[in-house]
Amino acid sequence: MLIRFETPAYATITMFGDVAVTLIKLMGHSGAVPGALLAEDVPAALARLKNAVAEHPDATLDPDTPNQHQGDESQHVSLAHRALPLIELLEAAARDGENVMWE
Repeated sequence: MLIRFETPAYATITMFGDVAVTLIKLMGHSGAVPGALLAEDVPAALARLKNAVAEHPDATLDPDTPNQHQGDESQHVSLAHRALPLIELLEAAARDGENVMWE
């Protein structure tokens, strides 16, 4: 499953479903898909996500794929890298006072 994040303030972002749901939960949301944040809730969600990343920037956040190679450490992507596009989207939405939706 793929999840798209959209706001009028930024380009649409597409992520693997399990990665996106983890990030949605780190923003303080239930993890439900589809979902949305009202413009007034975006700054708080952004702060929660940034705090989670700051606490565990090197934690791996890899999608669950059936052909994943076990033990191949060079293939892992950190939480900080996975969250960066969503953080930028949330920053743009907060700056412009826009809602954020995902499906």
